[in-house]
Parts: sequence; C-alpha cells; structure tokens
Amino acid sequence: MMQLGKITVAGPLMLAPIAGFTDSPYRRIALRHGAGLAVTELVSAEGIVRMNRKTAELLRFHEEERPIAIQIFGNRPEVMADAAAVVEGLGPDLIDINMGCPARRICNAGSGAALLLEPKKMFAIASAITARVRLPVTAKIRIGWDHENLTYRDAVKALEEAGVACIFVHGRTRAQQYGGAADWDVIREIVGRASVPVVGNGDITTHGEALDRMEQSGCRAVMIGRGALGNPWIFSGEAPAIAEVVALVKEHLDLMIEFCGERGIILMRKHFVRYIHAFPGARTLRKELVTAATREEIHRILDSIV
Repeated sequence: MMQLGKITVAGPLMLAPIAGFTDSPYRRIALRHGAGLAVTELVSAEGIVRMNRKTAELLRFHEEERPIAIQIFGNRPEVMADAAAVVEGLGPDLIDINMGCPARRICNAGSGAALLLEPKKMFAIASAITARVRLPVTAKIRIGWDHENLTYRDAVKALEEAGVACIFVHGRTRAQQYGGAADWDVIREIVGRASVPVVGNGDITTHGEALDRMEQSGCRAVMIGRGALGNPWIFSGEAPAIAEVVALVKEHLDLMIEFCGERGIILMRKHFVRYIHAFPGARTLRKELVTAATREEIHRILDSIV
C-alpha cells in the first residue's frame, strides 16, 4: 500500500482526472472496480474563492469516493493557497495541483502546463499551498512544454522543495497534447531522481499494461485516464460479459440521475458511447442511446442488447 502523508492509497492503479468525464458517479464506479485513488476534474482556484454554482458542483463528492483528491488550477500563489484552504474545509483526502493541463484556454491564462516554463512559479504556488493546509498536497505535471523545453528536472526539484507528497507525471509534452507516445523512459528517470513517490500516466489501455508500466518504470503506482473511460474493469483486470456491461451502464445511469437529477440522462450520453463502442451494432445503439430522453427508454434499448 502506498502512503501519501497519512493517507493510505487503496491500490496502485488510480483514476486520472479527465474534464467532463471523471465526475462523481464515474469516480464511484472506478473505485468500486478497484481504483486506488480518484481525482476530481480540474477546478479553477479563482472559481473556488468566489464559489459559483458550477464550481460548487465540480467540488461535490460522495463518501464512497475515498480516497479522493480535489484538483485545482491557477497561476497566482496567494489565490491558489486561498482556494486550497477552502477545499480543505470540504474534507477531501488530498489536494492536487494541476500543472500539466494542455488546453489552450488554461495555458493562455498562465495555468496548467504553462507553469512548466516557470519552475520558480511552480515552487511559489506549491509552497504557498503546503504552508497553508494540513492535507497532503500532490502535483500533476507533464515532462515539458515541447521537446525543446523538457523542463521536468527543474519542475520535479521545485515541487520537492515545496513539500509536495507525490508527483503525478504524464509522459507527454504540452505540444503533444494527447498525440504521439508517452515517454516512459523519462518517467523512469524521474522515479530514479525523485525523493517523493512518482505516479506515471500515459498510454495505458489494459490492466496488464498498467502492471508492466509499473515494473518497467519503477513507479509505485500508475494513473489511467482515457483507458478507463467506459472500462472501469481495467482496474481489476476482469473481462466482463456484455450482460455485465449493460448492468453497469444501468447502475451508472442511476448514479448520474441521483447526483444530477434528470440532467444526468443528458450527461450520461458521452459515457454511453464509451461503454458500447465495441458492441455489435454499436453505431445504431449509439444513435438510439444518445437521443433517448427517459430512464425507461434507455433501459428498453439496453435490454434489447442481451
């Protein structure tokens, strides 16, 4: 078992945060299937200190989601520290700092992966947060801005000196976005250099690959993002029958409705696509599921599969 401060992570395969997908219902499902840690979608520090309705919704979590990290982003140390203090009051297990998001709107504001170009600011932000809260603080980075600016050595050093408990490393640069291949050789190098636990991330599509990446890199744990969408069994290594997938889709739908009200039916549509993409007749099923308007109609479609 991996320790992050006083928190014991439940297992070595963790659910990476993905905006729009790793909502509370899906985090519950991932943990039920063996994920050792779940991380919220990234949440704006500026939004947290103002606490608008959308921000409050992103910060909600269920007790079943523990251990849970709330991930925040921003580029002003004082605001990030204020936001972390607010987050700590909500009772998560960890606070994670996003320093790797490649989205243009995030980077253009000097947040996310843009911070990889400013290791001194990374230190200022992380140290402001660790000085303000008692919870373990982690950070999510990429290996650099592009291949001419591989700043991971300076980034890791800055974060260690700031007192983070763990560093999550996506093995791509910001310029790669989600294309090309994740560089697990660099992740292995970081593991060898770092004085804190390192969790690798990138290009894990099966349970077996996750275990292989851990062994090859020396990581204590790995994070799985896109490979877990529509496939929470990746955390346990199980191979579900179609009937089991259908049953889980129904369970997920009910959790979405419970958490979001009837709007959960619409929000579930992107998950339907992920669950059924390999089913026979997936194209027709997808069209039916994403236009269905009621729980009963969705159940009728799902029941026709098995």
